[in-house]
Amino acid sequence: MTAARATKIDLSATPYYHCMTRCVRRTFLCGIDSQSGQDYSHRKAWIVGRIKQLTEVFAIRICAYAVMSNHYHLVLWVNDNDANQWTDEEVFLRWQQLFPNDANQVEVLGYSKLEIKQKIALWRQRLASISWFMRCLNETIARLSNKEEAVTGRFWEGRFKSQALLDEGALLAAMAYVDLNPIRAKVVNTPEQAEFTSIYERIQMVAKQLKKKTITTTSSFNLASFVKQANSLKQPLSLMPFANEKANNKTPYIDFKLADYFQLIDETGRILRDGKRGAIPDNLAPILDRLQLSANGWMNMVLDLEKNFFHAVGNSIILVDFGSQHRERKPKGYHAAKKCYL
Repeated sequence: MTAARATKIDLSATPYYHCMTRCVRRTFLCGIDSQSGQDYSHRKAWIVGRIKQLTEVFAIRICAYAVMSNHYHLVLWVNDNDANQWTDEEVFLRWQQLFPNDANQVEVLGYSKLEIKQKIALWRQRLASISWFMRCLNETIARLSNKEEAVTGRFWEGRFKSQALLDEGALLAAMAYVDLNPIRAKVVNTPEQAEFTSIYERIQMVAKQLKKKTITTTSSFNLASFVKQANSLKQPLSLMPFANEKANNKTPYIDFKLADYFQLIDETGRILRDGKRGAIPDNLAPILDRLQLSANGWMNMVLDLEKNFFHAVGNSIILVDFGSQHRERKPKGYHAAKKCYL
């Protein structure tokens, strides 16, 4: 039986969520269709573009994303406090960008002050909703794609899947799981080759500032050494930033240095590519210690995050607590968490 969305998304438990949507019948509707030979790869740019448009409207930021041939992943951060601080006029203007007809009805139909206040409250709630974010993303892409092919019908499978990320380990593992999706699928060999991913966008931003027109993809290439200055450089505005040495860090950020994350992704990507499941270098130990993850535990999460966990990801204690609040005595992932976390 499908679980209600309310049992999956609980902002009082965590503002971080991993979401995934797959094309109907798992066909390559965003890549090269194996049966027809038609190339639909340009739709990946549609998805990335729409994601960035929506982050400017919703109280939601992107921590990581990856657009594949038949599905995409997002790691989202919901800032409902930000939405609550918007003025009524700002809420109206934001909603108008998404649904102009609905917003303009307020004036056309002559709503009373009470009715307008109720509408604004409803829109404010929706602008901090992952469900509405995903709806606005998926419906737009489906309509564009169906129009391009002159067909009707479903483009995506049923509802999007989501996982609550309950601690730092879960967040970083989910981000790595998403950023390394093309490597795990053997589409590319290295993160810097993985277009339509957040790690690719972060690397290109750093490369541009360091005036590196080309990035080598040899086995000796190391992201961490490439970006020794990364912690003081500008980061993509469309993505949730990592802690910056020069910034005052008053705005929300991921509490890790960008260079450390690059190193984590680089080393983990090499292990995935070489098939050495638990061969984590010693220099990554401090990062994994902070995340309270063992070397094998980290690789298990990055390899099988969706398989080993269901509604939520985190250490066994907070996983049980999250489950008990949503009528699950021992959530799926409990035993995996016991093995992954120190």
